[in-house]
Amino acid sequence: MAGRRIKTRNGRLLPPQPPPAVQDDHDSTPPPPASTLRGLDWLNFFLADVQTGVGPFLAIYLAGYGWNEQSVGIALTVGGIAGIVTQTPAGGLVDRLRSKRALIAAGVVALAVGALLIALYPTLWPVMTAQVLIGGMSSIFIPAICAISLGVVGRSLFDARQGRNQAYNSAGNVAAAVMMGLIGYFISDRGIFFFVLILTVPTMLSLLLIQPDDIDYRLARGEKEGDEKAIPVKVRELLKDRPLVIFLVCAVMFHFANAAMLPLLGEMLAKGQGRSSMMFMAACVVTTQFVIMLLASWSGRKAGSWGRKPLLLIAFAVLPVRGLLYTLTACKPLLVAVQILDGVGAGIFGVVSVLVIADLTRGTGRFNLTLGAITTAVGIGASLSQFISGCLVQHFGYNAGFLFLAGVALAAFALLYFFMPETRDGPPCAPSP
Repeated sequence: MAGRRIKTRNGRLLPPQPPPAVQDDHDSTPPPPASTLRGLDWLNFFLADVQTGVGPFLAIYLAGYGWNEQSVGIALTVGGIAGIVTQTPAGGLVDRLRSKRALIAAGVVALAVGALLIALYPTLWPVMTAQVLIGGMSSIFIPAICAISLGVVGRSLFDARQGRNQAYNSAGNVAAAVMMGLIGYFISDRGIFFFVLILTVPTMLSLLLIQPDDIDYRLARGEKEGDEKAIPVKVRELLKDRPLVIFLVCAVMFHFANAAMLPLLGEMLAKGQGRSSMMFMAACVVTTQFVIMLLASWSGRKAGSWGRKPLLLIAFAVLPVRGLLYTLTACKPLLVAVQILDGVGAGIFGVVSVLVIADLTRGTGRFNLTLGAITTAVGIGASLSQFISGCLVQHFGYNAGFLFLAGVALAAFALLYFFMPETRDGPPCAPSP
């Protein structure tokens, strides 16, 4: 863009002046070190492996030991409640502490201990204890990894980095689901949880590749880079942000509708199927995660050019369709194919939701606290989903459960479409004095 000529008081014209430089909080961010970026890649990959072992396979594992749908729902809900209680404090802790790697390491150890308890003692109280331990400590993963990523690459590269994180996470889920499905089919269901213990070793090694000096502490919590006098906004100021509140409600409804669908499907098809149900669940997880892996990087790139809202509308639109399709067939290959929609929804939402939160908290110093708080609310929705849908299925059958979840998903889409604004390139929030 050409500079403009400025007229002085005596009428003389000065030479063309260049346009003023645009100040941004990421312009001075140095190139991220390759070793730290590799560490982030592999941390997302192996951490997904560990979490997969105590995720969708748990419902089938417990059903194999005589747990009914309602009992399985309660066990999953307990883990969700533990995550709910700890998620917001975990986000605040990530904002305050520099030792983000140590927080992640503690969560990995907790997952390993919980998996061992489930493997050795698949009865009520050991499983409940394991779920509390897993749910409570794993709540630090999302805010800590997002904070490290933002602190390492800066805002200009955060969209692409978040997409890459999700792609490696999904690749890890694919690898883990294949291995765990094979272990469950050819060895035993219990072997899956011992495999989780083995996976903690490469997870820890990946964590060591990330150098703490490569993380900009202030940028990682959502402050402007180099602004030493920045003061985080008060929490009550965040609650006055209408778009943030609308997005919070949309996210809760999305996860309420989504969380119980795959576990319910697994329970429905596990009846009388024995070990073959593990292979079916592995196929479902692989299909979902493979689609996420393909879409994640694309979502990160398009979120910067298309905007956040168009992508979110796609993610929300496929969820009610998926719930309806579950009621129309019992053919296993078709049900596995329906998981493509799960991958589309989860792949886009997992990337873009974090970018929306980063947009809405820019300059506040409360990025991780807000991310933790929204994850807490999402956890409430997910946990209630497991319990309520389990009760509905117990009394009215699986189709009633799937249609109920599809109805909630449709309401979430309508709320997003009519009330949620676009957040890309929005004005940064100014800290309160």
